[in-house]
Amino acid sequence: MNNNKQRINQSENTLTEIFKYEVEQGVSEYHVMIHSTQPEDTYEQQLNAVADAYNDLLAGELKGAVAVFKRCFLSDAANQADILLALITESSDCALSIVEQPPLDGTKIALWVYLQTNVQTRVLHNGLFEVKHGAYRQFWGGSAFNRAASSEYQTRLLLNDYVMQLMEQGCTLANDCIRTWFFVQNVDVNYAGVVKARNEVFITQNLTEKTHYISSTGIGGRHADPKVFVQMDTYAVAGLKTEQIHFLYAPTHLNPTYEYGVSFERGTYVDYGDRRQVFISGTASINNKGEVVYPGDIRKQAERMWENVETLLKEADCTFDDLGHMIVYLRDIADYTVVKKMYDKRFPDTPKVFVHAPVCRPGWLIEMECMGVKSLKNEDYASF
Repeated sequence: MNNNKQRINQSENTLTEIFKYEVEQGVSEYHVMIHSTQPEDTYEQQLNAVADAYNDLLAGELKGAVAVFKRCFLSDAANQADILLALITESSDCALSIVEQPPLDGTKIALWVYLQTNVQTRVLHNGLFEVKHGAYRQFWGGSAFNRAASSEYQTRLLLNDYVMQLMEQGCTLANDCIRTWFFVQNVDVNYAGVVKARNEVFITQNLTEKTHYISSTGIGGRHADPKVFVQMDTYAVAGLKTEQIHFLYAPTHLNPTYEYGVSFERGTYVDYGDRRQVFISGTASINNKGEVVYPGDIRKQAERMWENVETLLKEADCTFDDLGHMIVYLRDIADYTVVKKMYDKRFPDTPKVFVHAPVCRPGWLIEMECMGVKSLKNEDYASF
């Protein structure tokens, strides 16, 4: 039996949003978003408030759950990342992603954590974070980066290194990687290099328009070091059969990405013996010709984006109710008030965060990504 519910918990200095997918036996899943609610506080005060809220959850409501992935959204990474790392490293318990994508509520930090129960975890020597449960091994990677000369070279090196990391674990990029994220400094300038390198590496890994790609987000975001143009987060699973992985297309609303020169899937769902997990890539206001829909109109773009995401979810036999979290990216901070009202009205209980992060094409004012889970029985596969 599973218990799928969302709730909002407020303390004096933080707002905590929780999505729960609970099972009596096996692995339960939780998505947690923690926001500071005191923009006038110093960064250290906000950081400590968020950390305390998270620790209280682990000691209380989510006792027994362990984090498998964390992403920290910072307003000024150059001045904040070292302090965060000093605090986190003392109790580092999972793959960690740190990206400068300022929370649009005026605070300095927001935190998304994905947690699971009944799993064994460890950091591998190559930097990936392993999560074992039954027949499967998950591999999470956070904030991989290098300082090669350009965004193209950095992306090529990131992907080639990741291919080797997976190979060490008996995995391949094509068969086992479920999700990637690319955070690109000055995305309007540097995204073309990311696209070129990814296309070229993917061909060497048998990832083509005739096979498949990988669900992904490519979005504005920066590292504390200005020499880092691209950083990458990753998720792979060893032990899956090919037929457990399905790609989402929604051809009535979206076109194949290779038609405009990029290589990622719109979404992926993975079936296990006891559940279906769905991963929706960064999705904007696009039509099935690859065109920006409703240029300059943030409300209409948000509505079309929702329609696109809803169509992808429907293809996976899922709905917005199955989503564990949403991340909403805005190019123009002036659009935040309008967009937040729209989301609060339609998705009042879904954990979400709004951040300042330009989308890969300037005409797109807004993009969102999400991840979800629903109950499913399939005796052909081992349970998650």
